Amino acid sequence: MEKKRICLTFLLMITALLFCMAKVSCADSSVHIQEQFTDFEVVKGPNRRLLLFVDCRTRCNVRCSKHSRKNVCMRACATCCLRCKCVPPGTYGKRELCGKCYTGMTTHGNKPKCP
Repeated sequence: MEKKRICLTFLLMITALLFCMAKVSCADSSVHIQEQFTDFEVVKGPNRRLLLFVDCRTRCNVRCSKHSRKNVCMRACATCCLRCKCVPPGTYGKRELCGKCYTGMTTHGNKPKCP
């Protein structure tokens, strides 16, 4: 009878230890997952998905830094960035790097909207 009690106590302690290790492991992985998705934005609602988070203000400041009409450029760039989630690198050109969304957007006068 004494052996059975020791065996059951030992099994209970091992089970508790494994359970605690699993909890710590899960907590560790959730923190790691949160760190992974800091550059993403979760869209709530029926179409749940992860969207790349783009810092539009900073990227548009770089894009429009040498523009003669900085405020106009910033407004257009912010609109394009919010819709397309992309701003091309540098101050001029390379618009094709952002894809069809960025290059295809036009003004009412059929001129390219995005700087």
